Amino acid sequence: MSQSTDVVFWRDAALPFVELRKVADGRRVCYAPHSHHEWSLGLITAGESTFVYGNAQHRVGANDLILINPETVHACNPIQGRAWGYLMLYIDTSWLTRLRYEAGLLREAQWQDISTAVLSEPRLTEGYRALAETLLNSQQSADIKHQALVNYLTDLMQQLATQPAKAEPVPEQFRRLASWLDQHAAEDVTLDDLCALSGLSAGHVIRGFRQYFHLTPHAYLINRRVQQGQASLRSGVHIATAALEAGFADQPHFQRTFKRLLATTPARYRQAGNKA
Repeated sequence: MSQSTDVVFWRDAALPFVELRKVADGRRVCYAPHSHHEWSLGLITAGESTFVYGNAQHRVGANDLILINPETVHACNPIQGRAWGYLMLYIDTSWLTRLRYEAGLLREAQWQDISTAVLSEPRLTEGYRALAETLLNSQQSADIKHQALVNYLTDLMQQLATQPAKAEPVPEQFRRLASWLDQHAAEDVTLDDLCALSGLSAGHVIRGFRQYFHLTPHAYLINRRVQQGQASLRSGVHIATAALEAGFADQPHFQRTFKRLLATTPARYRQAGNKA
């Protein structure tokens, strides 16, 4: 576990499918729009913030839960000058898909987005706080933490099961372009490359990415590079190596971009230990 006065990162090698971030005072925190491979579940513990999620914007406050589907662009930032604290869980999508499927909440073992973005229910809020306390408790075993996570998420998923997502389908042409960027994120990719691959004009490519992924192609590429660097840091890779492997020109560029998207430094993120 890594922590400063206001920020805690928790990870446990025995539970590689979950990560927790705790921010006690986030008044100076600032997130640029970004996405995660994981499904994310946050709890506002103090203050108020704006939550931009896809094309929508919400104002959320203490005891509100926010739910973020994998790969959905979002940003949650404090109201200027006001106190703000939060907890954020990042859950491996494949692991959560299996949990939902085995609980009979999915017809097949394939991820299905959840339509709810903001939820306010005292029982679920208190359960989240209790779960976070369990995960952060160094005296609790990995088995106890695992069971607490399964219990809470199963309950939550059952509550949400009657609210299917209504996602706008992404045309195959843009799915292929995004997939190509995923595979070549660490390489020098230009807008001309995407135009040549798709047969579309530059304007059409940019407009399509903004419509379906809520990022320009360049921002999409940078987000993927940060995700790759984040995964490397979780594995203990040195920051300079993670930067180069993800496609950044140098470590300082990686550090600036990482902090802009994730509101923390690569060093602080990497220092999270294997056990709480």
